[in-house]
Amino acid sequence: MSDTDFLARRFEAHRGHLRAVAHRMLGSTAEAEDAVQEAWFRLSRSDTTRVDNLGGWLTTVVGRVCLDMLRSRRSRAEEPLDAAAPSPAAPSVLASAAVPDPEQDALLADSVGVALLVVLDTLTPAERLAFVLHDLFGVAYDEVAAVVDRTPAATRQLASRARRRVQGADASEAGGVGRRRQREVVDAFLAAAREGDFEGLLDVLDPDVVARTEVGVTTGAAAVARGAATFGPLAGAGRSALVDGVPGFVVFAGGRVDRALRFAFVRDRITVIDIVTDPGRVSRLDVRLI
Repeated sequence: MSDTDFLARRFEAHRGHLRAVAHRMLGSTAEAEDAVQEAWFRLSRSDTTRVDNLGGWLTTVVGRVCLDMLRSRRSRAEEPLDAAAPSPAAPSVLASAAVPDPEQDALLADSVGVALLVVLDTLTPAERLAFVLHDLFGVAYDEVAAVVDRTPAATRQLASRARRRVQGADASEAGGVGRRRQREVVDAFLAAAREGDFEGLLDVLDPDVVARTEVGVTTGAAAVARGAATFGPLAGAGRSALVDGVPGFVVFAGGRVDRALRFAFVRDRITVIDIVTDPGRVSRLDVRLI
């Protein structure tokens, strides 16, 4: 296998996650595919020998691409156009990418709520990126800050402003039912993890779920469920919480938070589990027990 084919296969393993990030950033299937394709081109031209976390690196790249596209769209007062011409083809191993389908945009609107999409369109590009990457996909503020070229503190403020507007849309559309439902899904995930219930875990995981730690990324419901099934003792020892404003779970040691899990959702399924164990990152988390 050539180096290009090997790199392409590694990229393909992250394609579903990258498409989901771009789709929620841009609200358009065609533009999301273009953003993911551009990420491939940048990867193929980069030296990644020192990249320890390829999934995180690619998420950052897609974030930057989407940010540029949103800024360009706003400066030209454009609306997303799904009839846009596709980007040049990537290597053959990537040819399985889904053809942009307007029906998928309708599914996106249904999954995140029409009110949410309307509010996202009123945010600045930087606010939208901070909210989507952090609140929907659990990317740490430090990493988001590098994309929007702000300090972590300023990035936290961007996400906070966006979150307040989005929460207002959620409240007007569903009376807070969405957040309660997310907590129920987290509780179901933890109960299944405690019992080692593989099928129960699959019931609440998105097929393309991504679980991230400081040392690596696991993708796909089956692989994530197998890992979560070994999480039982910790699941029984922790507490449900809001972690940086999103549903999560924390484990204590010596009276302090030792590790935390943050969850992102689409259509009542968990799409991202961000597992934070590094003491420095843990100390910067905003944890509120519920």
